[in-house]
Amino acid sequence: MTSFEILLSFIAAVLAASVSAVVIQATRPLLLRVALAKPNARSSHQIPTPQGAGIAVTAATLLAGGIVITLAGSPDLSIPLAVFAACLFIAVVGFADDIRSLPVVPRLLLQALAVAAVVFAASGDLRIVPACPLWLERALLLVAGLWFVNLVNFMDGLDLMTVAEAVPVTVAVALLGIFGQVPAATTIIAAALCGALLGFSPFNRPVAKIFLGDVGSLPIGLLLGWCLLELALHQQFAAALLLPLYYLTDATATLLRRMARREPFWAAHRSHFYQRATDNGFTVWRVVSEVFALNVALALLAIASVVLNSLAADVVLLLAGALAVAVLLHRFSRRQTP
Repeated sequence: MTSFEILLSFIAAVLAASVSAVVIQATRPLLLRVALAKPNARSSHQIPTPQGAGIAVTAATLLAGGIVITLAGSPDLSIPLAVFAACLFIAVVGFADDIRSLPVVPRLLLQALAVAAVVFAASGDLRIVPACPLWLERALLLVAGLWFVNLVNFMDGLDLMTVAEAVPVTVAVALLGIFGQVPAATTIIAAALCGALLGFSPFNRPVAKIFLGDVGSLPIGLLLGWCLLELALHQQFAAALLLPLYYLTDATATLLRRMARREPFWAAHRSHFYQRATDNGFTVWRVVSEVFALNVALALLAIASVVLNSLAADVVLLLAGALAVAVLLHRFSRRQTP
């Protein structure tokens, strides 16, 4: 990646942060009237709070990324139109679900359409495992993408939680773009998403003045999944696993536990490890701080895996990342003593 493209990524981040903050400030009074999230037994907030800041985050990301890529005028840079369209589509689905809850099956089918568009647009002729039949690889990517989009939504249940997860991931993807591990357009969009989330963060810090809503968490999950897919397509499997490892582990372990208990795993709940941590005496600030610190560590391990470029190193780094995640989940599941 050239110094010019690095500058473009920085400009995209700053522009997205500014647009995100301005749009949130402008739309919050309206969202207070039409998209108010009221506390219930499964929520983590205590007072009615507007949701829908994801409109600003998504718009800022796509607008800033699109403007920077267009103005760059480089033949090596092009706007990923299919990804942009899928992101807007899934944001509309999320907004509809925020306003009036959609049935599970239609919601998943609509999400699957968006994920399929990204999978096929990103993959092209590239393969992750050439020995695997093409149809099977694409099907597995579709299922994985659908799960990833939903787990990002599931994990967006605490103030600043999505910021604590997505900022380290997007910064790492942008830095890995310097090593040419993802296309320049992906690097710029990752930087824009990082900036948009930073613009959102002052409004979402405890106690949050506004939430992302599904209109934000779903497209953020889609964009993060696209970035990770690009890493995997460039044969950086360890990095693609390490970056979202906390989210993957918490959400998947919780899902499997609820299924084993024959609970309605598709219904809203408060049994994720980070939610149990607040019930066990952790403050919100402490939970998100520890998750952020863990994700920074995972990002450093991911970057190390790319730099070292060794199978043995990948195994060691993955084990180190898994151990760090397991330790934090264990801490979250234990009640704190005064």
